[in-house]
Amino acid sequence: MRILTPSKRVFFTLTMFTLAYNIHAQDQNLTLNQDPKFEQLLNDKRKINTAISTNDTYKIQIFSGKSEEAKKTLSDFKREYNTIDGTIIFNTPNYKVIVGNFKTRIEAEKNLADIKKRYKSVFLLKPGK
Repeated sequence: MRILTPSKRVFFTLTMFTLAYNIHAQDQNLTLNQDPKFEQLLNDKRKINTAISTNDTYKIQIFSGKSEEAKKTLSDFKREYNTIDGTIIFNTPNYKVIVGNFKTRIEAEKNLADIKKRYKSVFLLKPGK
């Protein structure tokens, strides 16, 4: 290793301080330019995520049988109970019509009592089933 003379050492030190003084690591202001469609897609994704049902809600099964009968039952149900969501699930060998997305058992049982008046083979599905 070569040892610098005192004058070179002072010159080197002053040069380093001068360069370090002019260095700016980061600016405080950040400008983000994004496509306006991105926000729309993000909002759509949020809506979809909230609509996805998890297994922590109570549901009511109102039908189990053939495909055509299940479709007819679901369409009749949606006409009569337009505030309650419904879907058809295939579980070999039957198609099942499942309705509702109730957070509490009390809410599910209130709707179950009302739905039983119209449909004969109705029962409550517990969360996780």
